[in-house]
Amino acid sequence: MSTLRELALLVDGEVVGDPNVEITGVAEIHNASTGSISFLLHKKNQSYLESTKASAVVVSKSESSGNTNLLKVENPSLAFIHILEHFSPEISAEEGIHPTALIDPESKIGKDVAIGAFAVISSGSDIGSGVSIGSHVIIESGAVIGEGSKIGGGVIVGHNCEVGSDTIIQGGTVIGSHGFGFTTEKDEHHRIPQLGRAVLGDNVEIGANCAIDRGTLTDTVIGDGTKLDNLVHIAHNVKIGKGCLITAHVAIAGSTVVGDYVAFGGQSGATDHVEIGDRARIASRGGITKSVPGGKTYSGMPAREAMEQNKLDAYINRLPELVKRVQALEQKLENRKGKK
Repeated sequence: MSTLRELALLVDGEVVGDPNVEITGVAEIHNASTGSISFLLHKKNQSYLESTKASAVVVSKSESSGNTNLLKVENPSLAFIHILEHFSPEISAEEGIHPTALIDPESKIGKDVAIGAFAVISSGSDIGSGVSIGSHVIIESGAVIGEGSKIGGGVIVGHNCEVGSDTIIQGGTVIGSHGFGFTTEKDEHHRIPQLGRAVLGDNVEIGANCAIDRGTLTDTVIGDGTKLDNLVHIAHNVKIGKGCLITAHVAIAGSTVVGDYVAFGGQSGATDHVEIGDRARIASRGGITKSVPGGKTYSGMPAREAMEQNKLDAYINRLPELVKRVQALEQKLENRKGKK
């Protein structure tokens, strides 16, 4: 339990109303109850400011209306994160090594490490201090896990791969899987060995059930601060810059280079050997088939600049009407021919 004044100090906000009201939890603005704090993150919920039963609502500094206490902040979304963390502090894994874990004596284990049941730490691997490793995780030979990283249950970190510090990998993900590379001769497919690594930077987050392939000769790289949603596939030799956001079901094909702070919408992707410039945005289901400059939004398949794609979509939507008009004109011509 906290007062609204205490939460204001937490998020550097300004209270409009009673600063001593007690807040016991967080709720959505349309179904909140007394004692909860809510958030106005979207204008479509503006009307709820008058009817919500929340004891307080976090709003932007420009907001003035409402029938409840307001907590005004510069960035409601960021304040939302901090207040959620305040009311649901993360439960840290219990330190120590579970008796069923298999730890090779040739591995290196740092201080204050937690290793769960049936985890396997292979020879030559290096686990940094403060690392948390879930149950059934496999860290293969020569892999490096940076300090403070958290590895979820069932994750596999392949041989010689590297995970940076303060990185999170959620359950079921494979780092350093064998890339999809074959040469075909006389209808027989010959697998190309993948000798590179998968290298994750610091403060990276990888969602559940992702596959990050190792490189063929050079490394597959994911830059500092990049975040991947669940069910993302990054192919061999891909280079992803820092601060990128990659949402669910994205697939990026081999040897593609993605700049810094690029955002991929759900089910979008890129073909192989293309370059995507810094701060590009690929809309949901957009498909990058050639190199594109940064700082622009792309949509469609093949992806074009969003304004151009919107015009094409508008033309396509008019096709049924245009077909009817053409058919009507053809009929008129036929009728004229019949009268001659």
